[in-house]
Amino acid sequence: MVKYFQSFGRVRVGLVACVGFATAALRAADPPAPFPFAGATIDGLQSRMTAGKLTAHELTAAYLARIAQLDRTGPSLHAVIEVNPDALQTAAQLDAERKAGHVRGPLHGIPVLIKDNIATLDRMETTAGSLALVGARPMHDAFLVARLREAGAVILGKTNLSEWANFRGRPAVSGWSGRGGQTRNPYVLDRSPSGSSSGSAVAVAADLCVVAVGTETDGSIVSPSSMCGVVGVKPTVGLVSRAGIIPIAASQDTAGPLARTVRDAAILLGVLSGSDPHDAVTETRSSELPGNFAAALAPGALKGARLGVVRGPFGFSPRLDAVLNDAMAALRAAGAEVVDPIELPVVAQLSAPETEVLLYEFKDGVNAWFGSLGANATLRSLSDLIAFDEAHRMEEMPFFGQETLVLAQAKGPLTEKVYRGARVLCMKLARADGIDAAMDANRLDALVALTNGPAGLIDQINGDRGDGKQLLARSGSGVSECDGARGAGLRVAGGPVFFWPGLDRGETAFSRRGLRGAHARKARADVSADHRGEVTGCAAAIPACVRQSKIGNLPPKIRCPPGWWNWQTRRS
Repeated sequence: MVKYFQSFGRVRVGLVACVGFATAALRAADPPAPFPFAGATIDGLQSRMTAGKLTAHELTAAYLARIAQLDRTGPSLHAVIEVNPDALQTAAQLDAERKAGHVRGPLHGIPVLIKDNIATLDRMETTAGSLALVGARPMHDAFLVARLREAGAVILGKTNLSEWANFRGRPAVSGWSGRGGQTRNPYVLDRSPSGSSSGSAVAVAADLCVVAVGTETDGSIVSPSSMCGVVGVKPTVGLVSRAGIIPIAASQDTAGPLARTVRDAAILLGVLSGSDPHDAVTETRSSELPGNFAAALAPGALKGARLGVVRGPFGFSPRLDAVLNDAMAALRAAGAEVVDPIELPVVAQLSAPETEVLLYEFKDGVNAWFGSLGANATLRSLSDLIAFDEAHRMEEMPFFGQETLVLAQAKGPLTEKVYRGARVLCMKLARADGIDAAMDANRLDALVALTNGPAGLIDQINGDRGDGKQLLARSGSGVSECDGARGAGLRVAGGPVFFWPGLDRGETAFSRRGLRGAHARKARADVSADHRGEVTGCAAAIPACVRQSKIGNLPPKIRCPPGWWNWQTRRS
């Protein structure tokens, strides 16, 4: 990114203003100093700290300065909703441990950002982006936060998100929250970053942290990963504990890693995953799952795999077929047998029953969350939240309402026949008649599909445009995302049980072979091997395409240095 900033150092750019279409001449500005940790990986940083060339304190201070430069001022990405006031102190303590000969693991001293719906028992807030939860402190760290702290990670701060993880009203605007404002895509500032883990994806893409944690119910990790060109993994429900995460739906919610490389995502996932008595689903995880996913990196993992290509039901532009076709060619070159296309006719039937499930489970889960808060919490129920939003309409609802919250409030308990029937139907359509049926009938190890199309313009009047269905999320299957060409992410999902049994449903493996989309021919020659690879998981191959890791590699018509709006983006 920095090299691209430098190329615009003393260039005057004509802009078309957002309001009134007035043209302005922008004053030339000196380029910022190069960021010394642009594109840094966990392994690379650990090597420097082991050699005594870098401290966790220095690294943390550099990322905090980067956040101040790009997130708070300059392009004002609004990816970070709050920085941790204790981050530097934590880093110094970890440096002392290292000096004394104790290194906790690969995340020791590594700055990590986490989404603002994940509880921390410290001086930071946990609000899901809502002003209603400011001051309502949780009583405990989320289980995954405790694991991060034990692993020696430096929790750098909280990331902005689509408020209430995009489960509040319509027409929603991805990346906007009452507390954090509008998160912007770091590649083109007036384009949507998608959501709901908007800030986590943007922070990783813009080098505001090394890795980040997001959450997903229905696309909230993989979609912003696609839009922002990073690696994102939605693990199968049960691999990562949900204890301490503000919920939407217990049947679909999970946290997962976002990173610039597949290996970094695997390292972070290994720390996040684990059995938690406070989340019963994690107790049923398979004993065959590895504790260290990164250790399973292996070449040739796709040889002999049968992969099915899902094209039809997601409604993307035919122009994106070239992206998918190039990826399939790379999969074949890696030794996979590609079955193309695979039909999933059940997708169109899923929307209504899934909506019922989400509304019922949200009311149940969020009421339990309010009940778990400390004495300082002024809200104790979903009805209290709805009342707060109405009382603070100017701050909380300037662009869209809270129709979804109102619909959820009207639902009864989870014992109602309507809920139980909708839940059974979702499982039947997504699993038995959907993913399982397609994989069994075609003897497949994985399904591959585009996640969404190119990023649309941020539209605070009409809201987000549709980005396709998320059948894989509804099934409970693990999903991984890599960025593809022209903003079209490539999604791969596997079987319905757990996330990482491997291609033959028995082994665990990663492949470092590169999957190259249409943009790969233009990719930087110095992109490291860690920026590409296939991951096998949940009886699935999970590709991580070579990504254009610098803004300067974007096609000319969508080039836009942070802080500037290029008029050509309006025509791209």
